[in-house]
Amino acid sequence: MKSLTRREALTLAGRCGTALAAGLPAVAKGYERETAALPAGRIAPQLPVEKPGGRNLKVIVAGGHPGDPEYGCGGTIARYTDLGHEVVLLYLNNGEWPKEHGGAPAQVRMAEAGKACEILKARPAYAGQVNGKAVLDAAHFDEYLKIVQAERPDVVLTQWPLDQHRDHRATSALAFDAWLHLGKKFALYYYEVSNGEDTLQFSPTHYVDISSAEPRKRAACYAHASQTPDRFYELQDRVAQFRGIESGTKRAEAFILQVQSPYEALPPAL
Repeated sequence: MKSLTRREALTLAGRCGTALAAGLPAVAKGYERETAALPAGRIAPQLPVEKPGGRNLKVIVAGGHPGDPEYGCGGTIARYTDLGHEVVLLYLNNGEWPKEHGGAPAQVRMAEAGKACEILKARPAYAGQVNGKAVLDAAHFDEYLKIVQAERPDVVLTQWPLDQHRDHRATSALAFDAWLHLGKKFALYYYEVSNGEDTLQFSPTHYVDISSAEPRKRAACYAHASQTPDRFYELQDRVAQFRGIESGTKRAEAFILQVQSPYEALPPAL
């Protein structure tokens, strides 16, 4: 048998990791049946996005700053809320930045976030850290855990850990830590923001068709008027169009499902 080169072995290992992430048994607590394992890159979950008895899902979308959840997965947020599910946008900080550096004060950033959440029918929440000065220590891990625990989410969408921005990386670590300490009881997904500029090495396992939700995503992103949306939305929309090509839709948002998540719960195909 021909031996594998180091490059071939690493490539094979990467493919196996993606397959494992996408091939989890889709079993949700409270469901009586088990569905088939899902292939990588599927466009919709196997299970209905609904709890037994018709109760809706609680979804947390974690982001470093006001605007990150909206840009990264605003279309998916709109899809969730249109289905009647409750979505909380949990910002690590309030986005305040010194005026001398071209930033906006906290009241402006928070007002913009409130408007964006209103457009998406979501609710804003803040973890209380400082823009650009994310702290990862025992106290802050515990603090973040308490916030997530109080919300009792069924699904958490968070930023990918390989990212140019410290606040984005910190958000990912805090969400993952909460998932671990809460017994891996909710579905954990990672999303991308400005791929190549912020997010790096993102290889999706799942997609959500946001073609119909794009106008609301755009409006929510443009609600952050102090953050030069003309520049940032164009980049993010290119990413959505590319993910649409990958998934066979006009526009899509891409996700990576955390291995050992107990079930899948992204909005279904239209």
